[in-house]
Amino acid sequence: MSEISIGRYLFERLNQVGVKTIFGLPGDFNLSLLDKLYEVPGLRWAGNANELNAAYAADGYARVNGMGCLVTTFGVGELSAINGIAGSYAECISVLHVVGVPSTMVQAKRLLLHHTLGDGDFTAFHRMYQRITKTTAILSDDATAASEIDRCIKTCIMTHGPVYLGVPANMATATIDASLLETPIDLSPELNDQDAENEVIDAVLHLIQNARNPIILSDACASRYDIKEEIKTLIDITQFPTYVTPMGKSSVNEQHPRYGGVYAGSISKPEVKKAVESADLILSIGSLLADMNTGNFSQSYSTKDIVEFHSTFTMIKNATFNGVQMKFVLQKLAEKVGDVVQNYVPVPIASKPSPNKPLDPLTPLAQQWLWKEVSTFLKEGDIVIAESGTPAFGINEVTLPTGTRCISQLLWGSIGYTVGACLGICLATQEIDPSRRVILFIGDGSLQLAVQELSTMIRWGLKPYLFVLNNDGYTIERLIHGPEAQYNDIQPWNHLQLLPDFGAKNYEAVRISTVGGWSQLTQDPEFNESSKIRLIELILPRLDSTDALVKQAKMITDINSKR
Repeated sequence: MSEISIGRYLFERLNQVGVKTIFGLPGDFNLSLLDKLYEVPGLRWAGNANELNAAYAADGYARVNGMGCLVTTFGVGELSAINGIAGSYAECISVLHVVGVPSTMVQAKRLLLHHTLGDGDFTAFHRMYQRITKTTAILSDDATAASEIDRCIKTCIMTHGPVYLGVPANMATATIDASLLETPIDLSPELNDQDAENEVIDAVLHLIQNARNPIILSDACASRYDIKEEIKTLIDITQFPTYVTPMGKSSVNEQHPRYGGVYAGSISKPEVKKAVESADLILSIGSLLADMNTGNFSQSYSTKDIVEFHSTFTMIKNATFNGVQMKFVLQKLAEKVGDVVQNYVPVPIASKPSPNKPLDPLTPLAQQWLWKEVSTFLKEGDIVIAESGTPAFGINEVTLPTGTRCISQLLWGSIGYTVGACLGICLATQEIDPSRRVILFIGDGSLQLAVQELSTMIRWGLKPYLFVLNNDGYTIERLIHGPEAQYNDIQPWNHLQLLPDFGAKNYEAVRISTVGGWSQLTQDPEFNESSKIRLIELILPRLDSTDALVKQAKMITDINSKR
């Protein structure tokens, strides 16, 4: 019987489910584990500047690849990553966090080891993670190690959330039966209860048959749970007007003739607000009713005929059907809805946003103008990343080309997230489809929290576009409170020097402050080819923002001031 180390078994399993890049940092409790990574052909160790960025990178990688993994050391390493893992939990992202922990002997003797709290308790950090993960495990027995690893990977993938796996230093090199790898992890989904599913389908078809002004509203979990094709099929068959929320952006092809825009309660475009709120039936897919996704909970529907399709249940008006998963329901609905909508007369969609009026080339950049222009710079297949703050709201002004992906972190909203995420997204894209461009929009304040990961991008020869919106500090905070407060200030950086300072050789760094400068740069054919890493500093007025963010900030201020 051939044997394999537990460490190699773990990495072989990750390779089998499509995880090709591992993020993290070395530490003395995970070094013997990391040795085993290099025994698996096709795997690479990305290496990060710090554990928080590694967690962000694994999250970004998972959003493109389906699952991500990071490896940290015990205590100091895993706690540095905990903010990133909490974000993955909040946003339903499949990240396996592997922690190299002290050996089973050291734990049994409760030795006062480094990286501990000095009290002999080796379970404290594990307990911290139990609240922000779908499941946890610390390997303790060679006989069950393989099944525990399989359980953790399966849970991570199937529940769309992070999982914590502790590997004691001595167990990473312990051996188990290699033939266990021959049986793939069972990732087949549990099917809906047929009777409950049929009841849901019948009820939804009845509502559709009686509706005159139905709409489809696509939200965050449409992307998280990979049901974009099901939504597209439903739109094509029904021809219902379709809208997205901010977190649902890019879950629907925005070039589709039945796409109507972004709905976020009272901060929506007037024509979008009217269309959504006057509907007599709303088919809400994957909704996540967070403040930043709903215009501070200002969504207001005139109808009570609302169907909510979720990953683990379906709700029709006030009735909840637990266990009826949206993917299967939407597939069955598409098979039957055609007969029901034969007499439906499509409601006109509001006209697409008009282009910017010509301006003097020396006109200073402003965000309301800028985001419309981003629509013309983007091309099919791009992956666009929008940092929390002005970019996350500005991207809603952009009409995305077909096949373009939009990624942001509106619910958790950890500033600086997108720098690490950009690294992970670039590496996943490199593995899956290197022809796609990766484009990051980030504020000057957010960049300062995670800038070290630019060095990792350079190390791997990655070629993202890094648009840095320099508006002299924390503009979203200034809009909420303290427009002139010193705590919203940051130390100005020489952004054009960042790439060479981190060791870049083949790069472009440019500063743009006028509409003419933007047009000249983005219309350059060479600039439009992803041939090198690029940092483009966009100089903007301190309090400049989109109209939607100004409204959102005022609502946040009002809520925060109430007792």
